[in-house]
Amino acid sequence: MKKLNTQSPSFQAELKALLAFETAQNPEIDRIVADICADVQKRGDAALIEYTNRFDGTSAQTIADLILTQNDLQAAFERLQPEIQTALKTAAARVESYHQRQKMESWTYEDEDGTLLGQQITPLDRVGIYVPGGKAAYPSSVIMNAMPAHVAGVKEIIMVVPTPKGERNDIVLAAAFVAGVTKVFTVGGAQAVAALAYGTESVPQVDKITGPGNAFVAAAKRRVFGVVGIDMVAGPSEILVIADGTTPADWVAMDLFSQAEHDEIAQAILIGTSQPYLDEVQAAMNRLIATMPRRDIIEASLGNRGAMILAKDLDEACEIANYISPEHLELSVENPQQWAKKIRHAGAIFMGRYTSESLGDYCAGPNHVLPTSRTARFSSPLGTYDFQKRSSLIQVSEQGAQKLGKTASVLAHGESLTAHARSAEFRLKG
Repeated sequence: MKKLNTQSPSFQAELKALLAFETAQNPEIDRIVADICADVQKRGDAALIEYTNRFDGTSAQTIADLILTQNDLQAAFERLQPEIQTALKTAAARVESYHQRQKMESWTYEDEDGTLLGQQITPLDRVGIYVPGGKAAYPSSVIMNAMPAHVAGVKEIIMVVPTPKGERNDIVLAAAFVAGVTKVFTVGGAQAVAALAYGTESVPQVDKITGPGNAFVAAAKRRVFGVVGIDMVAGPSEILVIADGTTPADWVAMDLFSQAEHDEIAQAILIGTSQPYLDEVQAAMNRLIATMPRRDIIEASLGNRGAMILAKDLDEACEIANYISPEHLELSVENPQQWAKKIRHAGAIFMGRYTSESLGDYCAGPNHVLPTSRTARFSSPLGTYDFQKRSSLIQVSEQGAQKLGKTASVLAHGESLTAHARSAEFRLKG
């Protein structure tokens, strides 16, 4: 891992270089995705079947071969061992409880002239959630994307998940059952995103698409945004740990590994206020790495984008954290709630030495779909509110029309919009 010191004259430049990540769209990927999206929009189910067979190595003859109903999902759940069933239900219940508290409610009020104003909250009608498939299974992604939609009152939750070589993962399907998914299509890639966005003969058009995916999925989500809503275009996973030296070094080392093992471009950073403690964590990493099944990925990630930063104190560490704006921030310190008040930008803040980031990934309750690549400066975790929308309510009384009408008339004439002005003036008395 790179070693940085805030007292170095080159620290800011080194930090900026560390955080730099090429987010520009790949023209070749964009071209391929554009062609796939256009083809699915034109040919519907036929194109979806063709791309799925080509890219996933399946042999579907009809769209029915790619559809799973709630009965199928329930059967997958029932095939699992009891301890896995319990873990899924426990995680889903905690996520549901947390997201219930995020629900927005409608409200109204009347001003002094009897005019009613307010906000009406309604759920989206139908959403699509993308769940990665292939080498790894992500039942947690199913729960984190589907449960807030379910809590928001979305009537239909359509899930798409690739099944390379036709291999269906029972844990992923069981998670869909537990989280209230309506129907599953075993398709992935840009073709799945296009099907959700435009609709086909069998795949219903959705209002919003959420969930992570590879570069082709990300490019497809960017392309269809505007036709449908999307949650975000996520970058590589990130963790930033601020440690005051009171947490066992092995714990912190494993917390850094927990994000580095995602892929070679994930980022793990440790900020400490003591060089001996940073050295202790480094020694723990050197010792523990041999026990990691994904050792090669972890070493590549830490070598490419990992770092240890020596700060003069926790105040400075918090300011650095605000600049980094990490996806996951661990405050592995004494009195973490005190220091959390100094954090302005982070996707999720994990407070105290017992709060490993992995608990948030699976079962703590808050959503694990978080802003990355410094976008926590202006965006928030996925939540119930992402599956609700607001409509303004305006009911002007006769008395209110007299006052508001004059104001609107003056402003409309100022903009040379005569019909606007007269529309308000027609309702004036005398």
